[in-house]
This record gives sequence, C-alpha cells and structure tokens, in this order.
Amino acid sequence: MKIAMWSGPRNLSTAMMYSFAARGDCGVVDEPFYAAYLTQSGQTHPMQTETLATQSSDPAQVVADLIGPNPHEKPYFYQKHMTHHMLPGMDLSWMAQCKNVFLIRHPARVIASYARKRQGPTLNDIGFVQQAALFHSETNRLGQPPIVIDSSDIRANPAAALAKLCAALGMPYTQNMLHWPVGGHPDDGAWAPHWYGAVHRSTGFEDAEGPLPTLSDDYADLLGAALPLYETLAQHKI
Repeated sequence: MKIAMWSGPRNLSTAMMYSFAARGDCGVVDEPFYAAYLTQSGQTHPMQTETLATQSSDPAQVVADLIGPNPHEKPYFYQKHMTHHMLPGMDLSWMAQCKNVFLIRHPARVIASYARKRQGPTLNDIGFVQQAALFHSETNRLGQPPIVIDSSDIRANPAAALAKLCAALGMPYTQNMLHWPVGGHPDDGAWAPHWYGAVHRSTGFEDAEGPLPTLSDDYADLLGAALPLYETLAQHKI
C-alpha cells in the first residue's frame, strides 16, 4: 500500500513520517517533489543547494519512483508530501494509485512556527490553498471526502488518533508508531538540519498543544485567508 500524506509545512508532518517509519513494515520518503518545486518556482529556500543536489528536479521521474516498486521492499510505502510543492501543470493522476490522507493544523500555529524558521511567509508558502484544491480534487475522484486528520488530535492522544487513522487506511495499528530513536532518520531530506531540530531531539509526539498563539498584526490577513480553508477540511476529520 502506498500512503500519500498531504500537508503544509510546520504541520507535524516530520513526526508523522517518523511514526510510520517506526512501524518496521513501512518505508518512507521525505518531500520527493521539493527539488522540482524549487526548480520550477524559482523560490529560494534554506539549504537549497543541498536539496537540488540530492533529489531529481524532474516531476515525471519523481512520479515514476513514487508509483513504482517500494524501494524499501516493505508492505507499506509512506510518502510525506508538501501541498505547495505541487505546481500548476504537474501531473496528479498518480495520486489514484495511493491512499491519500490530508494532515491539517490550525493556521495560527502553522504561521507562528513557520515564521520562526523563515520570516515573512505568504499564503503560497504555507500550503492551505493547494491543500484545499487537492482535497476537493480527491473528493471528486472518490465520490466522498478522503481521510482528514488534525495534528492537534494526534498531539492530544497519539495512540487513539493513530489507531483511528490506521483503521481508516485498512492497516493494523502498532504501538511502535508512538516512539522513534532520537537524532533523525536515514531518509530525512537534505534540508533536515534547518527545519527538523525539534523532531530530531524527540523520541515521540509532544504533549497536547496549548492555546493558539497570538500573531502580530502583520499576519492578520494571512491568517484570515488560511482559516476558512482549514475549517473546510476540519469538518471532515476522522
């Protein structure tokens, strides 16, 4: 089974990749379209040279790798995807060969976390528009909403949330998903030293999240644009 997990950045996405990798029966891949996105968008991101040197910049090659044999030779293949990496014109038909899951997080938390790593995020940077578009496309294909899971529910009760997710995917849950070794994962992307500090220091999911962060007035419009998109998907969370 191929599992495509779709989220924006700063959305518990790396911890979820570590969780699935910790199962023992699941190979993972970390943001495989990142180099293609950087090449086509002209964006400049931290550790850009390292990213371009370690990934294919050809979306067609990335797709071929994603839908081909599991490179880890395991029953499950977990693919961590950033929604904003999927630029207009990129082929999405391969998604039909995956179980697609949408990982959501309140935009106030996403914006606050992102801004600590890269100042001045835009709506395109945080992926809510692209996530909503992919969600609606997958809903149309399936004839019903795909799986949606909220990072706050995972943080509040990891075992219960992950068991529910595994049931929705049709795969067994294991408590191995709750813990992983400290210090990173061999399948981390080249950008991990900049972005993954907290999860590299962790051995499991952090405690439940507290109150929503207070954002500066500079981010009021960004929050206002992202919040309705988040709320649309949140209506369908498991």
